[in-house]
Amino acid sequence: MEIQEVEIIIGKNGEVQVHVTGVKGQACLEITRGLEEALGGQVLNREMTAEALEQPEEVQNQLYNRTSKK
Repeated sequence: MEIQEVEIIIGKNGEVQVHVTGVKGQACLEITRGLEEALGGQVLNREMTAEALEQPEEVQNQLYNRTSKK
């Protein structure tokens, strides 16, 4: 299993940046949801990484299992 990391950077002006690595698919949004809500829920800019476009490993395994049984 890949290491999942959440990096939080708080600038001098109070701006908060959150970077998530090691998480494939949209699961990163679930991971950061509570933090976003605790900070007021206002997201000014969201940039998705290439990992966000990848399918989570369990989905890949399910797809593999379906196609290999045919």
